[in-house]
Amino acid sequence: MQTVTTLRLALRGPPSARCAPRRFSWRWPRTPATPRPTRRGYATSSADEPPPEKPRVTFEDKYKNKSVVGVFTPVSALLFVGVGAALYFYFDWEKQRLQKQREEERLSRSYGRPTVGGPFELTTHDGRPFSDKDLLGKWSLIYFGFTNCPDICPEELDKMTEAVDILDKEFGPLVQPIFITVDPARDTPAQLARYVADFHPRMVGLRGDYAASKAVCRAYRVYFSTPPGTQPGDDYLVDHSIYFYFMDPDGKFVDAFGKASAVPDVVERVRKEFAAWKEERGGLT
Repeated sequence: MQTVTTLRLALRGPPSARCAPRRFSWRWPRTPATPRPTRRGYATSSADEPPPEKPRVTFEDKYKNKSVVGVFTPVSALLFVGVGAALYFYFDWEKQRLQKQREEERLSRSYGRPTVGGPFELTTHDGRPFSDKDLLGKWSLIYFGFTNCPDICPEELDKMTEAVDILDKEFGPLVQPIFITVDPARDTPAQLARYVADFHPRMVGLRGDYAASKAVCRAYRVYFSTPPGTQPGDDYLVDHSIYFYFMDPDGKFVDAFGKASAVPDVVERVRKEFAAWKEERGGLT
């Protein structure tokens, strides 16, 4: 046994000739660390100098040359001119279309209206001459009657006066109330003056001779009939149409209001015509 042990030791050799025992590790083998360059205060050669930094190009620098000659290139200038021309022709076409539309609306309002009104020459209750030219530039409500009318004429004039008062508060004195007598034989200027003063301070009474009264009634399509053989001092009634007429500043007929029309109906119709007139012409007169 000792001989075998001695033989094994002889084969192994001295401890210095033995191999180091192998050790197994699960770690990845380390790479040698790269030495960091030492920081120097001053470079000793051009090889040690850092590379020059690339200059930054800002937006202003990029378009600096363009701003010198202007922001428009030939293409953008052509686009600008083209768009401007297109807008000009579009707005011009739109303007003409609106004008045509307003003209058609105006014609549609006037189309189908009866031809009411025309030339006349009468005298006011205070002796001044008054003709159809004096109606131009004013809105007017015109009623035909006579001062000795017992009930119908006062009722219609009260209705017309109430409508004028409402419109005066809303729009100012734009509507002129007018009373034209169909009984000139008895309705003298003094009689007319007393009569219209009972209804409205701005009401104008108009009269003329029989021929002038007949002519104005024919122009406004007003029917009236005086009993034959009557004298100015007789007590009689005059049969006549029961309407008052709404006329615009051009002296043209707008509408007529009879006994079935109430004050709100008259006021609303006048408001509607005022709105259409203002939209078309920019004002009320």
